[in-house]
Amino acid sequence: MHGVYIKFYLTESQRHGSKLLYEWILEKAKQLGLPGGSVFRAVAGFGRHGHLHSDTFFELSGELPMQVEFVVSSVHAEKLIVAMNDEKIKLPYVSYSVEYGVTGD
Repeated sequence: MHGVYIKFYLTESQRHGSKLLYEWILEKAKQLGLPGGSVFRAVAGFGRHGHLHSDTFFELSGELPMQVEFVVSSVHAEKLIVAMNDEKIKLPYVSYSVEYGVTGD
């Protein structure tokens, strides 16, 4: 099958309302019918502002980089982007075409 790989970049403490942002994204994706998604925490990283975030710096607790990613149809990816835009959520992301499936079928 052909679809879209979409990955959002955020930090672990970012919130949307009273929820952690990565939890909000996963819950919204589930509500929209996306078949699944994952959240990954990075060991270290830096973004467009050049600040290094690392799990070795105590003062940056809660600021580790995270990625929320999905492999979905282009329709599902667009629904998620629209929902995030409607909520005024500003996050960097990447998206590209992929082929995916399940082995053993």
